[in-house]
Amino acid sequence: MDPQITLVTLGVKDIIESIRFYRDGLGFPMQDREKDSDVAFFELEGTWLSLYPRDLLAEDATVSDDGTGFSGVTLAHNVPSKDEVNAILAEAEAAGGRIIKPAQDVFWGGYSGYFADPDDHLWEVAYPELADE
Repeated sequence: MDPQITLVTLGVKDIIESIRFYRDGLGFPMQDREKDSDVAFFELEGTWLSLYPRDLLAEDATVSDDGTGFSGVTLAHNVPSKDEVNAILAEAEAAGGRIIKPAQDVFWGGYSGYFADPDDHLWEVAYPELADE
């Protein structure tokens, strides 16, 4: 298997709300879709993000949709400065996301914060400050 991720699919409760968050709020470029389609695709740099109804995604994977709490997965977006971390967290909050962990210096030497999208998927926004910079 090639070590790459080509698509990340998020199970969502309300696809229209999630499209608004990712396309309109965060500015992710969305592929054209039929109005009543169950899926939305966003072409990102190096991979794709898709949104699909949570219950249908669980059904497709043949697992129960009754899970609650932390799923054990976070998505991360690295940026070139602390200021950009702050700006993206503010952008996510303005788009309807919730700040989970405000941006701060972190134990591994960088600077990061977390936000949750409308379905509580966790995103880390990080400036991975390197010792040799």
